[in-house]
Amino acid sequence: MGQNNIVFQIAVWLVPLVIAIVFHEVAHGLVARRLGDPTAQQLGRLSLNPIRHVDPFGTIILPLILAITHAPVFGWAKPVPVDYRRLRHPRRDMVLVALAGPGMNFLLAVIGALILFATITLSGGAQGGVPLFIAANALNFILINIFLAVFNLIPLPPFDGGHVVQGLLPPQAAKAFGSIGRYSLLVLMVLLLVLPAIGVDIVGKAISPLVERIARALLGVFGIGV
Repeated sequence: MGQNNIVFQIAVWLVPLVIAIVFHEVAHGLVARRLGDPTAQQLGRLSLNPIRHVDPFGTIILPLILAITHAPVFGWAKPVPVDYRRLRHPRRDMVLVALAGPGMNFLLAVIGALILFATITLSGGAQGGVPLFIAANALNFILINIFLAVFNLIPLPPFDGGHVVQGLLPPQAAKAFGSIGRYSLLVLMVLLLVLPAIGVDIVGKAISPLVERIARALLGVFGIGV
């Protein structure tokens, strides 16, 4: 199956991405429930069923276009609802809930590295066939999860990093900073479209190289060179 085949692209990019996004969102909801806010559970959003989390454009259409055009693959799901007022310690817990998503993605990246290591070891190198297919999926799974973790830690709303900053700021400053979240789509457009057009490609020149360094370091722990 050729790498330009759309079925292949779905199998090795879209499927790992959907898994990474779903676990990311569920992690937010699980930590929020643990800290006193059962909103996500009450709305049925702690399910691993992708249908409950899929945003048609952010989870499927955009990532597939990026994969086919060989651009960095990322996406988003419908955010898991969190009512910070219901958390036992709202300001502290806001930070913990926000970090849960990227934390889950880093954990999934480690699991992906274990799968890749096991596949290469058991197959004698994953030179072709099913082992190669599994290895390709595992490697993409690692890259996707690290990218999602790093990308979501950008210290601006609507990203998780923005919620971390908001939770650490004094109350009045936090309120003003959080208001940026109302313009989340605009923030994304500026970051992904406007800035690259004027030569300030944050994703390509800052995030992607960092993702690559983290991935190489992780794979190096398992003795895997790429």
